[in-house]
Amino acid sequence: MKLGVMSDSHDNIPNVKCAVALFNEIGVDLVVHAGDFIAPFAIDPLADLNCSVVGVFGNNDGERVVVAQRFETIGGEVHPNLASVSLGDRNIAVMHYPELAIPIAKSGDYDIVVYGHTHQIDIQKDKALLLNPGETGGWTTGKATVAVVDTETLEATIHEL
Repeated sequence: MKLGVMSDSHDNIPNVKCAVALFNEIGVDLVVHAGDFIAPFAIDPLADLNCSVVGVFGNNDGERVVVAQRFETIGGEVHPNLASVSLGDRNIAVMHYPELAIPIAKSGDYDIVVYGHTHQIDIQKDKALLLNPGETGGWTTGKATVAVVDTETLEATIHEL
């Protein structure tokens, strides 16, 4: 199975639409977003995914009640700090902050641990695959990226939008 991973989209609707198109083309089975959507309207393009989407709030997300309502409208879900989901036989933890992600990955309780916040690509494999896909928005680094994880091999591929 394939997991689509994005983070820090920061209202960049054209890039979110590109990410959705890429995930649909690849045929991912689930998309996770590690926070910093920002405004409620930034959720709308995720409705075009051909799979479910699960997200967590980041430090810049405003209007959280309305963002949560938009997620509900598109059939997705958003969590305050930590999302715990399964895809096939893999357990996945999603959060915004590396300070939470790193110890969770070291615990061995999850197969895949996703985080955002830093806008920097990070792929580490130890007890779990620890993954930051970089920033979907591309505002900070000038490079808009997402990741796709093969859940069988736990190999992550970074895709530039």
